Amino acid sequence: MADNENELIEFPCYFPIKVIGKMSDEFSSIVITIINQHVESFDATKIEMRGSSNGKYISLTCNVFVETKEQLDKIYIDLSGHPQTQFVI
Repeated sequence: MADNENELIEFPCYFPIKVIGKMSDEFSSIVITIINQHVESFDATKIEMRGSSNGKYISLTCNVFVETKEQLDKIYIDLSGHPQTQFVI
């Protein structure tokens, strides 16, 4: 049985990635830069931003077109490895 038969996600596809970090002026730029390293055609104008009720955190939902599971995994690794990122869902 091929590996792709066990996959829950069919590639290529648009995949929503939610990135949560402390509120700062540069957080969205950092997230966009990281995603652009993996997906040149990423449309940053469609990012949904939502601040926490106390204004301490911000969440960015990025709808990213990914070609493979490996590409998606690398995006998650790079986003979650950044010091300003709290969570990547």
